[in-house]
Amino acid sequence: MATSRASSSYKMYGTKNDIPLNRRVELTAILNQRLASAIDLQIQCKQAHWNVKGPNFIGLHKLFDKVASSVELYVDLIAERITQLGGIAEGTVRISAERSRLEEYPLMISEGLDHVNALATALSLFGHEARNTIDEAQFLEDADTADLFTEVSRGIDKWLWFVEAHLQAPK
Repeated sequence: MATSRASSSYKMYGTKNDIPLNRRVELTAILNQRLASAIDLQIQCKQAHWNVKGPNFIGLHKLFDKVASSVELYVDLIAERITQLGGIAEGTVRISAERSRLEEYPLMISEGLDHVNALATALSLFGHEARNTIDEAQFLEDADTADLFTEVSRGIDKWLWFVEAHLQAPK
C-alpha cells in the first residue's frame, strides 16, 4: 500500500516517539505530499473568494472564505504531525506548487457557478487523497495519522457538500 517516497538521507530529528524510524520517514514523505496539496487547496479557495462575481457574490464570497479557513486548520494539523514524527514540514509555496496533486485552478473564471465547480473538483480530489492517507497510515501502523486524516476527510466532505449544493438545485 505505502510506497517508498523518501530517500534514506531524508532529514529526521531525534524523538522518543515509538514509531520506528523507517515508518516515520515513510509517513513524513506521505504527509509532506498531502501538505503540498492542502496548501494548494487553501490558496484555490482564496482564489475563488477573491474573484467570484455574480448574483450570489456575497454568499459564495463568504462560503469560500470559510472553506479556506477550515483548510488552513488542516494545513496546520498536517504540518504539525510531520514535526511530531521528527520530520520537517515542507510547506513553502514553491514546494507546494511542485508537489500538489490538484488540478491547476482556472484563473480566467469569474461567474459564481464556475468557481463552485472548480472548487468542488479541488475539494473532491483532496478528499480522495485524505481517504488514501487513512489507508496508508493504517498500513504503517500509525493510528494517530489515520485519525487525523479521518477528521480532515470528514471536514472536506462537509465543505464539498456545502459547495456542491449550489450545483444541485433543480433547474
